Amino acid sequence: MTDKNKKILIVTTNYGGDKNSNLKETGVWLEEFAVPYLVFKDTGYDITIASPLGGLSPVDEKSMSCSNPEEWDPCIKILRDTTRLSEIDYKDYDVLFIPGGHGPMFDLAKDELLKEIVEYFYEHEKIISAVCHGPAGLILAKTKDGESILKDKKVTCFTNKEEHIVKLDEEVPFLLETKIRELGARFEDAAPWAEHVCVCMEGRLITGQNPQSALLLAEKVVESLS
Repeated sequence: MTDKNKKILIVTTNYGGDKNSNLKETGVWLEEFAVPYLVFKDTGYDITIASPLGGLSPVDEKSMSCSNPEEWDPCIKILRDTTRLSEIDYKDYDVLFIPGGHGPMFDLAKDELLKEIVEYFYEHEKIISAVCHGPAGLILAKTKDGESILKDKKVTCFTNKEEHIVKLDEEVPFLLETKIRELGARFEDAAPWAEHVCVCMEGRLITGQNPQSALLLAEKVVESLS
Protein backbone atom coordinates (compact mmCIF):
# COMPACT_ATOMS: atom_id res chain seq x y z
CA MET A 1 0.00 0.00 0.00
CA THR A 2 1.42 3.35 -1.01
CA ASP A 3 1.03 6.45 1.08
CA LYS A 4 -1.57 7.79 -1.38
CA ASN A 5 -3.77 4.77 -0.62
CA LYS A 6 -3.89 5.43 3.12
CA LYS A 7 -7.33 6.16 4.55
CA ILE A 8 -8.15 8.68 7.25
CA LEU A 9 -11.34 8.65 9.32
CA ILE A 10 -12.25 12.01 10.83
CA VAL A 11 -14.90 11.80 13.55
CA THR A 12 -16.67 15.04 14.43
CA THR A 13 -19.35 16.10 16.88
CA ASN A 14 -23.09 16.50 16.31
CA TYR A 15 -23.58 18.58 19.47
CA GLY A 16 -24.38 22.22 18.77
CA GLY A 17 -25.30 23.51 22.21
CA ASP A 18 -28.34 23.74 24.45
CA LYS A 19 -30.55 26.84 24.58
CA ASN A 20 -31.42 25.99 28.18
CA SER A 21 -27.78 26.10 29.31
CA ASN A 22 -25.09 28.75 29.46
CA LEU A 23 -23.33 27.01 26.58
CA LYS A 24 -26.05 27.77 24.05
CA GLU A 25 -23.92 27.40 20.93
CA THR A 26 -20.90 25.23 20.25
CA GLY A 27 -19.77 22.45 17.89
CA VAL A 28 -16.52 21.72 16.12
CA TRP A 29 -13.85 24.44 16.10
CA LEU A 30 -13.34 25.22 12.41
CA GLU A 31 -9.55 25.61 12.45
CA GLU A 32 -9.10 22.26 14.16
CA PHE A 33 -11.03 20.52 11.39
CA ALA A 34 -10.07 22.61 8.37
CA VAL A 35 -6.30 22.76 8.84
CA PRO A 36 -5.72 19.01 9.26
CA TYR A 37 -8.34 18.16 6.63
CA LEU A 38 -6.59 20.33 4.04
CA VAL A 39 -3.18 18.90 4.94
CA PHE A 40 -4.51 15.36 4.53
CA LYS A 41 -6.31 16.29 1.30
CA ASP A 42 -3.23 17.95 -0.20
CA THR A 43 -1.19 14.86 0.64
CA GLY A 44 -3.65 12.78 -1.36
CA TYR A 45 -5.11 10.58 1.34
CA ASP A 46 -8.61 9.10 1.15
CA ILE A 47 -10.67 10.94 3.79
CA THR A 48 -14.06 10.15 5.31
CA ILE A 49 -15.82 12.55 7.68
CA ALA A 50 -18.25 10.86 10.05
CA SER A 51 -20.24 11.72 13.17
CA PRO A 52 -22.38 9.66 15.55
CA LEU A 53 -25.67 10.77 13.96
CA GLY A 54 -24.45 11.70 10.50
CA GLY A 55 -25.60 14.86 8.77
CA LEU A 56 -24.77 18.21 10.31
CA SER A 57 -21.67 18.63 12.41
CA PRO A 58 -22.22 22.18 13.73
CA VAL A 59 -19.36 24.65 13.46
CA ASP A 60 -18.86 26.85 16.51
CA GLU A 61 -19.77 30.35 15.33
CA LYS A 62 -16.96 31.82 17.42
CA SER A 63 -14.49 29.96 15.19
CA MET A 64 -15.84 31.58 12.00
CA SER A 65 -14.26 34.93 11.23
CA CYS A 66 -13.59 37.13 8.23
CA SER A 67 -9.91 36.76 9.10
CA ASN A 68 -10.04 33.00 8.42
CA PRO A 69 -8.42 31.87 5.15
CA GLU A 70 -10.92 31.52 2.28
CA GLU A 71 -9.73 27.95 1.75
CA TRP A 72 -11.51 27.00 4.98
CA ASP A 73 -14.92 27.95 3.56
CA PRO A 74 -15.55 24.65 1.72
CA CYS A 75 -14.86 22.81 4.99
CA ILE A 76 -17.97 24.40 6.52
CA LYS A 77 -20.05 22.88 3.72
CA ILE A 78 -18.39 19.48 4.15
CA LEU A 79 -19.39 19.47 7.82
CA ARG A 80 -23.05 19.93 6.90
CA ASP A 81 -23.28 16.39 5.51
CA THR A 82 -21.18 13.90 7.44
CA THR A 83 -21.58 10.13 7.23
CA ARG A 84 -23.24 8.28 10.10
CA LEU A 85 -20.45 6.60 12.07
CA SER A 86 -22.28 3.26 12.20
CA GLU A 87 -22.20 3.12 8.38
CA ILE A 88 -18.41 3.21 8.29
CA ASP A 89 -16.25 0.07 8.09
CA TYR A 90 -13.68 1.54 10.45
CA LYS A 91 -11.37 -1.46 10.09
CA ASP A 92 -10.45 -0.21 6.61
CA TYR A 93 -8.84 2.98 7.93
CA ASP A 94 -5.24 3.73 8.88
CA VAL A 95 -5.77 6.92 10.90
CA LEU A 96 -8.43 8.16 13.30
CA PHE A 97 -8.53 11.91 13.81
CA ILE A 98 -10.87 13.76 16.20
CA PRO A 99 -10.99 17.58 16.00
CA GLY A 100 -12.09 19.63 18.97
CA GLY A 101 -14.45 22.42 19.83
CA HIS A 102 -16.57 21.99 22.95
CA GLY A 103 -19.06 19.74 21.15
CA PRO A 104 -17.07 16.48 21.66
CA MET A 105 -17.30 16.96 25.42
CA PHE A 106 -21.05 16.33 25.21
CA ASP A 107 -21.35 13.49 22.68
CA LEU A 108 -18.04 11.93 21.61
CA ALA A 109 -16.93 11.61 25.24
CA LYS A 110 -19.67 9.05 25.85
CA ASP A 111 -20.10 7.44 22.44
CA GLU A 112 -19.82 3.66 22.72
CA LEU A 113 -19.15 3.06 19.01
CA LEU A 114 -16.30 5.55 19.06
CA LYS A 115 -14.95 3.72 22.12
CA GLU A 116 -15.00 0.50 20.10
CA ILE A 117 -13.22 2.18 17.19
CA VAL A 118 -10.50 3.69 19.39
CA GLU A 119 -9.90 0.32 21.05
CA TYR A 120 -9.61 -1.38 17.65
CA PHE A 121 -7.13 1.20 16.42
CA TYR A 122 -5.12 0.85 19.61
CA GLU A 123 -4.98 -2.95 19.50
CA HIS A 124 -4.09 -3.02 15.79
CA GLU A 125 -1.38 -0.35 16.10
CA LYS A 126 -3.09 2.18 13.88
CA ILE A 127 -2.71 5.94 14.33
CA ILE A 128 -5.00 7.68 16.82
CA SER A 129 -4.93 11.49 16.79
CA ALA A 130 -6.98 14.26 18.38
CA VAL A 131 -6.66 17.96 19.07
CA CYS A 132 -7.92 20.36 21.77
CA HIS A 133 -11.19 18.84 23.10
CA GLY A 134 -10.94 15.98 20.60
CA PRO A 135 -9.20 13.71 23.14
CA ALA A 136 -12.56 13.59 24.93
CA GLY A 137 -13.34 10.91 22.36
CA LEU A 138 -10.54 8.73 23.76
CA ILE A 139 -11.43 8.65 27.44
CA LEU A 140 -13.71 5.59 27.38
CA ALA A 141 -11.29 3.34 25.50
CA LYS A 142 -9.52 0.58 27.41
CA THR A 143 -6.84 -1.99 26.74
CA LYS A 144 -7.57 -5.72 26.88
CA ASP A 145 -6.35 -5.58 30.50
CA GLY A 146 -9.07 -3.07 31.37
CA GLU A 147 -6.75 -0.07 31.74
CA SER A 148 -7.29 3.24 29.98
CA ILE A 149 -5.40 3.37 26.70
CA LEU A 150 -4.09 6.74 27.93
CA LYS A 151 -2.48 5.35 31.07
CA ASP A 152 1.25 6.10 31.18
CA LYS A 153 1.03 7.76 27.74
CA LYS A 154 2.25 11.26 26.98
CA VAL A 155 -0.97 13.18 26.20
CA THR A 156 -2.15 16.77 25.90
CA CYS A 157 -5.47 18.58 25.33
CA PHE A 158 -7.16 21.93 25.94
CA THR A 159 -5.94 22.72 29.43
CA ASN A 160 -7.84 23.65 32.57
CA LYS A 161 -6.11 27.02 32.46
CA GLU A 162 -7.28 27.66 28.90
CA GLU A 163 -10.81 26.54 29.85
CA HIS A 164 -10.78 29.01 32.73
CA ILE A 165 -9.56 31.84 30.50
CA VAL A 166 -12.45 31.34 28.06
CA LYS A 167 -14.79 31.17 31.08
CA LEU A 168 -16.28 27.81 30.18
CA ASP A 169 -14.74 25.74 32.97
CA GLU A 170 -18.09 25.64 34.76
CA GLU A 171 -20.15 25.02 31.61
CA VAL A 172 -18.54 21.79 30.39
CA PRO A 173 -19.61 18.42 31.87
CA PHE A 174 -16.05 17.84 33.11
CA LEU A 175 -12.55 19.30 32.75
CA LEU A 176 -10.73 17.31 30.11
CA GLU A 177 -7.24 17.83 31.50
CA THR A 178 -8.41 16.64 34.91
CA LYS A 179 -10.07 13.56 33.41
CA ILE A 180 -6.99 12.64 31.39
CA ARG A 181 -4.80 12.98 34.46
CA GLU A 182 -7.24 10.79 36.45
CA LEU A 183 -6.87 8.09 33.77
CA GLY A 184 -3.15 7.96 34.51
CA ALA A 185 -1.77 9.76 31.49
CA ARG A 186 1.51 11.65 31.63
CA PHE A 187 -0.15 14.96 30.86
CA GLU A 188 1.96 17.64 29.19
CA ASP A 189 1.02 21.23 28.48
CA ALA A 190 2.51 24.46 27.23
CA ALA A 191 1.49 28.06 27.86
CA PRO A 192 -2.11 28.89 26.93
CA TRP A 193 -2.55 28.95 23.15
CA ALA A 194 1.04 27.96 22.49
CA GLU A 195 1.57 25.32 19.81
CA HIS A 196 2.06 21.98 21.55
CA VAL A 197 1.78 18.39 20.32
CA CYS A 198 2.54 15.13 22.10
CA VAL A 199 3.66 12.13 20.09
CA CYS A 200 4.01 8.73 21.73
CA MET A 201 3.75 5.00 21.00
CA GLU A 202 6.16 5.53 18.08
CA GLY A 203 3.80 7.99 16.42
CA ARG A 204 0.62 5.98 16.95
CA LEU A 205 -0.90 8.35 19.54
CA ILE A 206 -0.73 12.03 18.61
CA THR A 207 -2.53 14.75 20.57
CA GLY A 208 -2.56 18.54 20.27
CA GLN A 209 -3.31 21.11 22.95
CA ASN A 210 -5.36 23.77 21.17
CA PRO A 211 -6.30 25.26 17.77
CA GLN A 212 -2.77 26.60 17.35
CA SER A 213 -1.53 23.00 17.42
CA ALA A 214 -3.71 21.73 14.56
CA LEU A 215 -1.15 22.21 11.78
CA LEU A 216 1.73 20.58 13.66
CA LEU A 217 -0.50 17.68 14.65
CA ALA A 218 -1.50 17.11 11.02
CA GLU A 219 2.15 17.21 9.97
CA LYS A 220 3.02 14.63 12.64
CA VAL A 221 0.23 12.34 11.39
CA VAL A 222 1.55 12.57 7.83
CA GLU A 223 5.07 11.91 9.11
CA SER A 224 3.88 8.81 10.98
CA LEU A 225 2.13 7.52 7.87
CA SER A 226 5.19 8.00 5.67
